[in-house]
Amino acid sequence: MRSARAWLTGLVLFAFAAGAANAQAVPATPAAPKPGMVVLMELEGAIGPASVDYIRRGLKQADKENARLAVIQIDTPGGLDASMRSIIKDILASPVPVATFVAPNGARAASAGTYILYASHIAAMAPASNLGAATPVAIGMPSPAAPTPKPESSGKGESEGDTMTAKRLADASAYIRSLAQLRERNAEWGEKAVRESVSLSAQEAKEKNVIDFIARDVADLLQQANGREVRTINGKVKLATQRAELLMVDADWRTRLLSVITEPSLALILLMIGVYGLLFEFSNPGFVLPGVAGAISLMLALFGLQMLPVNYAGLGLIFLGVAFLIAEAFLPTFGVLGVGGIVAFCIGAVLLIDNEAPGFGVPLWLIGLLAVGSAAFILVVGGIAAKSRRRPLAVGVSTLVGATGELVEFADGEGWAQIQGDYWKVRGSEALRPGRRIRVTQVQGLALQVTDEEGQQSPAGA
Repeated sequence: MRSARAWLTGLVLFAFAAGAANAQAVPATPAAPKPGMVVLMELEGAIGPASVDYIRRGLKQADKENARLAVIQIDTPGGLDASMRSIIKDILASPVPVATFVAPNGARAASAGTYILYASHIAAMAPASNLGAATPVAIGMPSPAAPTPKPESSGKGESEGDTMTAKRLADASAYIRSLAQLRERNAEWGEKAVRESVSLSAQEAKEKNVIDFIARDVADLLQQANGREVRTINGKVKLATQRAELLMVDADWRTRLLSVITEPSLALILLMIGVYGLLFEFSNPGFVLPGVAGAISLMLALFGLQMLPVNYAGLGLIFLGVAFLIAEAFLPTFGVLGVGGIVAFCIGAVLLIDNEAPGFGVPLWLIGLLAVGSAAFILVVGGIAAKSRRRPLAVGVSTLVGATGELVEFADGEGWAQIQGDYWKVRGSEALRPGRRIRVTQVQGLALQVTDEEGQQSPAGA
């Protein structure tokens, strides 16, 4: 019995040992590698301060998520030079490789978009898209090719306008050339895009080594980018974007707010609402709401304008025009200040934004509408305020002049009288007696000068 039990125990131990040996002999199945992540940002419209905030936040999110690639899908007519350079600085300083993709079909990367494309680690375009026309423009500056001095010139050299044009073009050309050399792209065509405002289709850009490849969509972009080597600030990186998880970065409330208040037209409207609200509050104290709304609008307008390339001469002319319109409402200038105010306001609004970048101008129809509305509003509000100042007072001690009452106590030329239900200290002729009806003739400090109701003094008072 014991031998059978011992034999059974040994058999069980042997089975356990054999199973353990087999488990150690069979290699463990390796876990599937975790797919990488790609961050996608969509940049549409004119490039401005809101675009900078959006791209910066997206690149920080890509770094935080340890993404394999950050994709900027772009469709822009251009934008502000300062905003463009801020975005390029963020791209160059990003530890995560950045791909700029001109998409969808029919999109463009004109002006500032061309610089961003050149600065990116990977440049791609959709089949029916274009890029180029990267000449910098500003108010009062023509946009043709750089001027060349004529040999037969008299020696005075180029005009100041031509000199500024040449400086802008030289700076922009050097900038795009340095980006092209950094990313090993066609520097010659980049300079041509700046100096001659030329453009390229997607196929031509691929043939001229301006972009890396043409992609149908983001999925095709990731497929073609897989395995490529790029250089970031951390060194060379081999992209592994196949079957990557796509993370879309949406614009948050701050970006949306910036995009709204940095619209030049809206900033000008907010500026006018702020001025009107404060003017109405100061003219009619006590309403509170116009003052609060005006102060908030004015602060938002100034915040938006300080982020834009503002011409301060234009801003000064706007305030000067408003001041002339206000003065016209209170001074009898027969329209001289009013006309001058409208002219100053219109000129200032035209000069307000010191840039001709697409999407950053103030429409002329809006300027005319605001000028007419400003004149009407200020003249109406100023007229109401002027009439209220000329209207006789309805409250106060001075309103008692001419009122009648009854003398209650009186001795030695002074006493008390009941006038309009209140008791007042009065002075008058010593001939007056209590119980007489009296009339107020003037106010002397806190006392009232009175006579009898018929206005006749007694012989002694006379």
